[in-house]
Amino acid sequence: MLTITMEVEIWADVVCPWCYLGKRHFEQALDSFEHKDKVQVVYRSFELDPAAPAGVTTPTVEMLAQKYRMSPEQARQAQRQMEERASADGLTFRMEGLRSGNTRDAHRLLHLAKTSDHQVELMERLQRAYFTEQDSIFDHDSLTRLAVEAGLDPAEVADVLGSDRYGDHVDTDQAMARSLGATGVPLFVVDRRYGISGAQPAETITGVLERAWAEAGT
Repeated sequence: MLTITMEVEIWADVVCPWCYLGKRHFEQALDSFEHKDKVQVVYRSFELDPAAPAGVTTPTVEMLAQKYRMSPEQARQAQRQMEERASADGLTFRMEGLRSGNTRDAHRLLHLAKTSDHQVELMERLQRAYFTEQDSIFDHDSLTRLAVEAGLDPAEVADVLGSDRYGDHVDTDQAMARSLGATGVPLFVVDRRYGISGAQPAETITGVLERAWAEAGT
């Protein structure tokens, strides 16, 4: 009997709060999907600020105010609203004092994690570290610790961070996102046939999974 496997590709950035919410909604949808054991999840890179200098971080509230042309207080209010949205989904966001920076190294480690089937664990660890624990995900020491906690081999992590290994994979993912017309994340692509943009409700995602599965089985 033919085994049908569904692939869900998720374009996301580690520092994107909507991506963390969207990931949780997807996980909820997957839990209610009858064929969840046949679903392969692949995380793909999408840097929200690829031009951010490596090793330099800035207060996120300042970045938001500048990017969206709002006052610092409006930016802080937007962060508080995001904390409330996260809480409604069982997530704890601590946005005050959050800093933004270059995420390319984190994405390269996610590609390393894919080789040992630890992508899901590493993405969760990085996002929880950033949004809940207010831990750095921009320096090599922090990234190494978090990657090892997610199950990655320390020597492999050191090799990746000490080189530009998987940098081409990050670039390829982002080129793919552009070819799909993506202008933001999260973006969920099911079997390259269906796209789900944004942190949609779990019920919406489940409906797409069921439709894609039904079509694949015909």
